Amino acid sequence: MSLFGYTRAGQEPGAPRPPSPLLWIALIALIAGLLVLAFAWLAGWIGRDRATAQAFTDSIEATGPPHPGFRRAHSKGVCVSGSFQGTPDGAALSSARVFRQAQVPVLGRLSIGGGDPHGADANARVRSMALQLVSDDGQEWRTAMNSFPFFAVPTAEAFLEQTRAGIPDPTTGKPDPAKMAAVQAKYPSARAFGEWAKTAPWSNSWANTDYNGVNSFRFTAADGSQHFVRWSMRPQAPFVEMTAAQRAQAGLDYLADEFAQRLAQGPVRWDMWVTLAEAGDPIDDPSQVWPAQRRQVKVGTLSLVSMQPQAEGACRDLNYDPLILPSGIAGSDDPILAARSAVYSQSFNRREREIASGKGAAATGKEGAK
Repeated sequence: MSLFGYTRAGQEPGAPRPPSPLLWIALIALIAGLLVLAFAWLAGWIGRDRATAQAFTDSIEATGPPHPGFRRAHSKGVCVSGSFQGTPDGAALSSARVFRQAQVPVLGRLSIGGGDPHGADANARVRSMALQLVSDDGQEWRTAMNSFPFFAVPTAEAFLEQTRAGIPDPTTGKPDPAKMAAVQAKYPSARAFGEWAKTAPWSNSWANTDYNGVNSFRFTAADGSQHFVRWSMRPQAPFVEMTAAQRAQAGLDYLADEFAQRLAQGPVRWDMWVTLAEAGDPIDDPSQVWPAQRRQVKVGTLSLVSMQPQAEGACRDLNYDPLILPSGIAGSDDPILAARSAVYSQSFNRREREIASGKGAAATGKEGAK
């Protein structure tokens, strides 16, 4: 008998009652709710102050007018191609095939900082080089380097804070100087970066500019030994300073024009050097420079032989994610490195959707085409 003097049909007296289906429905609803919250958290729909890829990309977009189909940062550039030749010293430090293969094909991009794909080259303080190397075993190495010697801030949260400080005030149309001053007051590295931007000489060409991978990576050799490194591309072309007067008179696309003239005379080359960290060096903070006396090793030479407009070039639809790495090279725990990888992906997906939907005609060189 039950408490109410009866039992269900087919149920033995005293047998436990089956759980109510309402319990299962509630459990399923709870799990579904948790999954929705987790997805919203990862997507950046909740917790907007977190340094998510969506928050970063939204903030970068807010710093200027929209340019559908273009990269959100370093929007203006050209595609380049050539080859990379590794050295025995590079092969001794890393088992990556790129250091052993006689010549590795390279698809790259030279660009300037900023989000305006039509901006004047002479106004851009930062210049950049991105490369994709594909070795004959099918492995890829992608890297994105810049002309500054260190990153302005130490963490992803600080990076987001700095980006938001650059968003124009709706009433003035310009960033609030007080917000940027607050970032510089909070982070000494941001002040140091600002000093570099003001005082470092400007090169007069992409070809004689140093490009630095300010993040740290781990090289693993064939014998299993490991070293944390930071790499740089150092030009073989001699440095020539560009004065403020020369920048004022330069054409809109003077970097591309000058580089085309150099290529017409032959390959343009950089030597790739890695600096090896020692105990106590800040591996996971790209805003801190390693001591100048650290061991440096030449691991290869980059030769660029051709250039194409990015609208039709193969680099346009390539994401230079710095965490696409071959065996023998691995990322560090640098939070800026992880943030860059995530933001690159977010930006890539947005611009590819814009191009696919027909909104990115200018980025593909088809604006005005019938």
